[in-house]
Amino acid sequence: MYYAYVIKSEKCDYLYKGHCRDLELRLRQHNSGQTKSIIPYIPFKLIYYEEFECVEDAMIREKYFKSSAGRRYLKSRLSL
Repeated sequence: MYYAYVIKSEKCDYLYKGHCRDLELRLRQHNSGQTKSIIPYIPFKLIYYEEFECVEDAMIREKYFKSSAGRRYLKSRLSL
């Protein structure tokens, strides 16, 4: 399985959207500082994800999450 996911900083109002194959491993990587661009926002918690059979579909959904329509969807879905 592949996943499109959203994590939220526990320190400030910051969402990160991505895709991966292993959610637990990816969250550990984010929280250990392996993603340089989001180090100032550590720690993160997983707040939303969707499962997909193929990586291409997960990538398409991640791209949607990053669009204005996707941000509106997440805001309504997650009560942000």
